[in-house]
Amino acid sequence: MLTKLLMLTTLPSSAIHIHADSEVIVQNGTTGILRCTFKSSEVVSSATSVTWSFQSIFRGIQGFLGQPEFQDRVQFIGDINKRDVSIQLSPAQFTDNGTFFCDVKNPPDVTGTPARTELRVVLKESLPQPNTAVIVGSVCAGLFLLVVIAAAGPVIYAQLDHSGSKNSFHKNEPVVYADIRKN
Repeated sequence: MLTKLLMLTTLPSSAIHIHADSEVIVQNGTTGILRCTFKSSEVVSSATSVTWSFQSIFRGIQGFLGQPEFQDRVQFIGDINKRDVSIQLSPAQFTDNGTFFCDVKNPPDVTGTPARTELRVVLKESLPQPNTAVIVGSVCAGLFLLVVIAAAGPVIYAQLDHSGSKNSFHKNEPVVYADIRKN
């Protein structure tokens, strides 16, 4: 009996691998999506649990997303059967700046490190902008370079002689004229 009890308490468990974006930047007042996925060798069941927690950079306290400050603003948008436990936060507020932790337990896969996402809620002006000037400049430079190469390079004409005269080249031999333009 003791042997069976020891065997039950020492059953091996596999590690669960949890992944989330390391940083999410969202504009104040808009919707932020915090993605979290996991890999487990076990089938998802009713014993599978997901816990999202939060540590504020302003207050330094840690809590769970069921607290009043998140009420009616957090929605589960993942599909746990597809191993996606992502959430949506709307509207994002400056007080949401901090670290969000996603933890999943899928017995017997219970050993794993919670994934963490740094959420930065910013003003619209602080959002990373694509560098439009660099993109437009690169495209214009490329087009200009193509035009210069086409205009300054040698122009080659190929012509076949189909006259049939005895003084001409054989019909299958091309005659190539090269006009090298000088500036």
